[in-house]
Order: sequence, then structure tokens, then C-alpha cells
Amino acid sequence: MDNLVRIQLNYIFKGPGSFRDLLFSIHFLNFKITIMKLTWIKLLHIGAILASIPKVNAQTDTLRIMSFNILHGATVKNDFNLDTLAGVINSYQPHLVALQEVDFKTKRAKEYDLPTELGHRTKMASLFGRAMYYDGGEYGEGVLSKFTFVETENFALPHLPTSEPRAALITRVRTKKGNIIQFVATHLDHLEDNTDRVMQAKALVEKLKDSPYPTILAGDLNAQPKDESIKLLLAEFTKPETPNAYLPTWPSDNPRINIDHILYNVPQKWKVTDYQVLCENYATDHCVVMATLVFTP
Repeated sequence: MDNLVRIQLNYIFKGPGSFRDLLFSIHFLNFKITIMKLTWIKLLHIGAILASIPKVNAQTDTLRIMSFNILHGATVKNDFNLDTLAGVINSYQPHLVALQEVDFKTKRAKEYDLPTELGHRTKMASLFGRAMYYDGGEYGEGVLSKFTFVETENFALPHLPTSEPRAALITRVRTKKGNIIQFVATHLDHLEDNTDRVMQAKALVEKLKDSPYPTILAGDLNAQPKDESIKLLLAEFTKPETPNAYLPTWPSDNPRINIDHILYNVPQKWKVTDYQVLCENYATDHCVVMATLVFTP
């Protein structure tokens, strides 16, 4: 081969800025263009899928909340009348109910699963949270809901070794308006010594204070608004300012003290439009507490 030709070919295929480098650059550019096209196609495909999913935009919700100590179904006449309890609930049509003194298959409750029985009679979803084993069954908290449960947790509350165990039943529901609401049903210690109640209030605040969800705490707290345990809870929660929220709730036949409460966090997002203390003095020894709360996301 002629030397001049050999030098020219060597330059084209081996030299700096060679034809070989040019070909490589062209192939690499084509590869990048192909990848970009595939990426855009994939993004368009994902976008089409997302666009096809129905959107649930959270909207303002009006929720009727009830706190109901059901006296393990006994009624004040000790005649165990679940239809009466369900009738009380049905007459006020709540969306969420916090139940206290709830029996699950105990002998004194005729081995009934009280939350399930009341859920059936009220056409609401039901849930039970055990605080302790008792009388051949279990005893604790209950929740009834017009909505299905998204997530639930039975949170054991602290207590002295000689005291009755207590629990908080923590639930989350998604309303028809698309809001996830955290609803907590609890029953704090009843003894005159407030040691357990204070421990339990502190535990609830610690458990719930960092929750990203709007939260309602309802139940028989066995404490009046000025008591230490309530003051601890009010560091995180709000009690409605309406005068009805301070009416006595126990005993139902002659109420003297305000111990059943409905509280909520993020007060700027809630508006209380109604609050009632309803003394059904046959169904139970506690008055029923009802609140209508408007939540704005």
C-alpha cells in the first residue's frame, strides 16, 4: 500500500478527532435521543394512568360525634337491653361513637360481643379494644363508625399495678368527603386518687401530639375541666367553648359533675355548631354527649 494512503487511513481511524470518534459520537447521540424518547413515552403513559384515576379532593366535612358510656349493656335497671342502647344511638344518627364500659363475651353480658351487636343494630362498622380480661371475656373500649376503618390501634394506657387497666382505641376513617379523621375513644381511671389519670393523660398527649391527622378524643375521662388530667390533655386538645360542653354529665338521673368529654386538636380547622348533653337515665348511668363538628381541611 502506498505510504501516503496508509498515513491518511491511520489518521482517519486512529488519529485525534478521527472519523472513528465521529462515528462513536453519532451513535452515542442516537442512543441518548432514543432513551429520551422512551422516557417521554413512559412519562406520558404514567400521566395517562394518573389522569384516569378518580380524584378525591378533600372537602369540608360535618361530623356528628357521640360519647356513650354503655354500662356494659346492663342499663340502670340491670335488665341488659341492647335494643335500648341501639335505639339511643339511632335516634341521634352519629357518624362516630366512642363507647365506654364495653364487654366482649363476658358472663355478665351473656357472652355477647357488645360492639358487634350494637354495630348490627345501628348499621355501623364496629371495633373493640381490650383493656383487660374480665369475667370470662374481655372489657374495654368500642367504636362505631358510619365509615370504614383505614387504620386502628389499641393503645394500652399506664396504670399502677393495683389499678384497673385502661386503654385508648385509636382509629382512622376516611369520610365520604375524602378526609382522614383520627378518632380516639378512651375511658380514664375512676379512682379518687388521680395518679393513674394523670399518667394516662400524659401518655395520650405523648402518643397523639405529633399525629399528622385531625384528631377527635372522646370518652368518659372521669375528670372535670379544672382537674389536672384534663389540663394536661388541653395542652394538645381543645374543649368546645360552648356552655353546653360544661354541663354535668354524671349521674344521668341527677347530673352533678362534667366528666364525659369531646375534644379535638388543630382547633383552627374545627367549628362546633352544636353540643348537647343528653340524659337517657334508663339506658345508662352517664349522660350521652353529642357534638356536631365542621372540619375544614
